[in-house]
Amino acid sequence: MVSDDKAGVRGQLDLSRARWQRSSEADGDPDEGHLEVAFVDGYIAMRNSADPGGTVLVFTPAEWDAFVLGAKDGEFDEP
Repeated sequence: MVSDDKAGVRGQLDLSRARWQRSSEADGDPDEGHLEVAFVDGYIAMRNSADPGGTVLVFTPAEWDAFVLGAKDGEFDEP
């Protein structure tokens, strides 16, 4: 199993000034969680909008590119 925990990176990133973005499709109940991303200091941060103070996932640009390409290719679609 590969583990690439960026806990150290998360602790160094200043997320207080992050400009969180979400899909324009993410409307409706504001308490319903939506995926939010922010581009911060050479990394991409991702969080759940329903828990903005919760865990933030951090990706390198290469990891983010692989995630986006996988999503576009349907790797995460339900069968």
